[in-house]
Amino acid sequence: MIAARIRSMGSPHWLALYGVILLSWGALYLMALPADLRAAGAVYGAEFLASLCIVTPDAAGYLGLVAMWTIMSAAMMAPTALPAFAAYDDLSARAGGGFRWLVVGFLAVWLGFAVLAAALQMALFQLGYLSIFGDSQSLLLSGVLLALAGAYQFSALKDACLTQCRAPLAFFMSHWAEGPVRNGLRLGAVCLGCCWALMLLAFVGGVMNLAFMAVAMVLMALEKLPEIGRHITRPLGVVLIASGAACLGFGLIG
Repeated sequence: MIAARIRSMGSPHWLALYGVILLSWGALYLMALPADLRAAGAVYGAEFLASLCIVTPDAAGYLGLVAMWTIMSAAMMAPTALPAFAAYDDLSARAGGGFRWLVVGFLAVWLGFAVLAAALQMALFQLGYLSIFGDSQSLLLSGVLLALAGAYQFSALKDACLTQCRAPLAFFMSHWAEGPVRNGLRLGAVCLGCCWALMLLAFVGGVMNLAFMAVAMVLMALEKLPEIGRHITRPLGVVLIASGAACLGFGLIG
């Protein structure tokens, strides 16, 4: 069974999904290049690559931020949904179904998140709470975001969404008749319910901080695994609340 699963995940629709993920991470790497390397046209050549690296609010504008958050969401969230995609692929192989439309529906939800996150980043930047690189300039803001994310780890909504993500086969069987697009939208919605607060911690770790993105992606992926996730969610919440309290304390003292 494992060998059959590995073979099936080498089919064209899976390779296309892997390509989207790899291209997204490649774009994030280019966006995160320091200014001196961005200006080194001899390294990357095309003006397109140079313009792709302009992701600060003052230079890129709102639509540029939306594009950046869209790419970041695809790079970070698609890998966390791979077990769910595999479960749908197993079902669709027997009953017929559009894998690609499931992924489109999933990513559409995260496009909506990107629109809102970009607006929030622009607003916080204009108010002076974020630097041009998207990292918090306020211990109070950092503390609030960390405490919010930590508290959300203990919420009933987070638990309900994780329950759906950890049992993708039952999830899809319950809604199979709705078709791949609506199943993708549903999957994206429960994934968003699991991860939105952790994604907003990009404003603490830095919107273009690749190390933060990688660590956050791994944590969110592990949270969705049934045997591992239940040992991570609440301890992570404790760490986040403690970190938020420390930031708030130093911010109030300062």
